[in-house]
Amino acid sequence: MLFWILSALMTVAVAVPLLWPLMRAAGRTHHDDEGEAAVYRDQLRELERDKAGGLISPEDAAYARAEIGRRLLAVSGDETPLPAASAANAAPARRTAYTLSQAFVLLCLPAVGLYVYLLTGSPDTPSAPLAARIENPGDDVTLLIAKVERHLATSPEDGAGWDVLAPVYVRVGRLADAELAYRNAIRLLGPGADRMNGLAETLVAVNDGIVTEDARQAFEASVKLQPDNPRADYYLALALEQAGRKADALVAFQNIAKASPPTAPWMELINRHIEANSAGMPLADAPIAPVAEAGSAKPLGAPTAEDVAAAQAMSEGDRSQMIRGMVDSLDAKLKEDPNNFDGWMRLVRSHAMLKQPDRAVEALKEGLKTFPASGAEGQQLIAAARDLGLSVEEIVQ
Repeated sequence: MLFWILSALMTVAVAVPLLWPLMRAAGRTHHDDEGEAAVYRDQLRELERDKAGGLISPEDAAYARAEIGRRLLAVSGDETPLPAASAANAAPARRTAYTLSQAFVLLCLPAVGLYVYLLTGSPDTPSAPLAARIENPGDDVTLLIAKVERHLATSPEDGAGWDVLAPVYVRVGRLADAELAYRNAIRLLGPGADRMNGLAETLVAVNDGIVTEDARQAFEASVKLQPDNPRADYYLALALEQAGRKADALVAFQNIAKASPPTAPWMELINRHIEANSAGMPLADAPIAPVAEAGSAKPLGAPTAEDVAAAQAMSEGDRSQMIRGMVDSLDAKLKEDPNNFDGWMRLVRSHAMLKQPDRAVEALKEGLKTFPASGAEGQQLIAAARDLGLSVEEIVQ
């Protein structure tokens, strides 16, 4: 019953603004016929008598007639002043039009609204206060969240409640709340593999796909709890890739592929990462990068087949000298064309492998000029430098 009362009040609230102009127009027309318009018509007749009696010149009579006609038009709304008989005949027609318009607003619009509601709404659903709906949320995710939140407000040490709520928060995009819920569930129930995976994936989502140090540690904890854990293995391999350790990332992705069934739904993604990490990138722990095919484009700073053949015949000292020359060549090319993220990754790692931490830090600073620390590439540069043991605190401040 309350619903229908509210619907009636809302209908009245909508109808009154629509009816008000019609009511004013109808009232004004009746008043014209009975009052002000009749006065102006009497003035026109009196003007004609004065003109016939010679009391006013024809020119003045024409000006006066025009002014009276203008005023009559203003109050009657007609384009031409009508004789009294014509105005009397037109008034009922106008009143009929106004009455029909008012009837349409009062009857037809509510009827159309009621029909649409009966067609698309749920008139048979019994009314229920919010508390009752929260107690029986059904499939309504919002009510389900509200129910669990109300319970946790009075029982914050219920780990099972936090464990249920955390993935629901992720589903609706409330990532900060999801992180808090996962941490509470882990604190109260212990670090289960699924909970650690959920927390870590939430941290990755919060940081726009970057596997942060906290997320990496959570994934590592998940793998310890459940060794057969392709989700955690994937993100750990992705962390290596984002840190610039592409050789290590390649091995990690290949291990996932070996341990997975060929028809596993994640194999397409794993194969894409394997292809990306094996596309001619120099190994992190090898002094010589993969060989570029003859006549094909090679990565910036990568050796040719001739370079590798010459290096194999060199002594250790000559080989080291050759490697340093390649690193210096890469440095020079990056100064000419600094917009090469992979090149800066290789340069920082190469200086670190050659036991030149100062030059590695300097290369990192130069790379961050093109790829700022606020961006994803800059974060990867900094993460790679940290993994290499470089001091980057002063740089990122």
